[in-house]
Amino acid sequence: MNNLLSKKLPVSYIGILLIISCVLTYIITNKINKGETNNYSDESTINACNYNVKRLGGFNFIKPLMFVDDECEGDNLAATKQEVTNIINNYKSMQGVLDASVYIRDYNKSSWTSINEDIQYEPGSLFKVPILIAYLKMDELKPGTLDNELDFNTPFAIDKNVAYKSKSIQLGHKYKIRELLRYMIQYSDNNATALLNNNLKPEVLQRLFSDLNLEVPNIKAKHYYFTVRQYSLFMRALYNASYLSIEKSEFAAELLSKCEFNEGVVNGIPKDTKLIHKFGESGTPAEKQLHESAIIYLNNNPFLITIMTKGKDNKTLSKLIGEITVVTYRNLAAQQ
Repeated sequence: MNNLLSKKLPVSYIGILLIISCVLTYIITNKINKGETNNYSDESTINACNYNVKRLGGFNFIKPLMFVDDECEGDNLAATKQEVTNIINNYKSMQGVLDASVYIRDYNKSSWTSINEDIQYEPGSLFKVPILIAYLKMDELKPGTLDNELDFNTPFAIDKNVAYKSKSIQLGHKYKIRELLRYMIQYSDNNATALLNNNLKPEVLQRLFSDLNLEVPNIKAKHYYFTVRQYSLFMRALYNASYLSIEKSEFAAELLSKCEFNEGVVNGIPKDTKLIHKFGESGTPAEKQLHESAIIYLNNNPFLITIMTKGKDNKTLSKLIGEITVVTYRNLAAQQ
């Protein structure tokens, strides 16, 4: 053993060993550095977009989950956003449209995008959806509310210049609240809505807006404004069944599935496609507004689309809503 240790190695061997050692050290160090770089790269990618979590307060021990929102727009909707933006710009330059905004949420991929998100609009009959939700919440708080009867004995001073009319409740008749809700949503009946408004508990409606982090409405105010993203919260709350019970959310969605308006979103999807939707018209003779919010069930992979528009005539605005829906439906269908 001593003889073995005492033997001297040739200088050439020592040089070779040093070279091998240096090469191995370089390779190992390089791999470690690459691994660290990849880890940092992955981490930065993951953390590039934060998530906003909205929970429902007002309870002692629980905070039910309402929404989880990615702060970044979905890559899968980028092409749709560009195409829809081009359509809007064309309508603004050639067909007298003043403004248009769009919010899209793809439930299949949990992604979203928006166009002209910060523009505010008067909702018109879109406001009937929060009224519906408020009444269903009243029934949860006091079961049997929907079966209470209301008398329609006094005519209301309602807008006679609405472009889209359907069935209406009849003066001198009694109606259960659930039937009035049907008239309000399915036929967009303003008489039914006015009768419901007169018997609505304002604190329930105001609590709904507060829970959604929206500006609490003054019940007596003549005007209220939404962006497309803000209004979409009502449809999202129903779809998620995160504000009402599952039973009440399904009840609301079923009513919305019977909405008779077929001049906008319905023109942009294949016949017999399942959807829930509500439209609204407002504005002035010089500046008309037409809006629609819908959840469209694309081969059972639903997406939400809210479109709000301003322009000179409703026919052009409804045509624009239809074209935006065509593009959105087609592009999302191609991703199935």
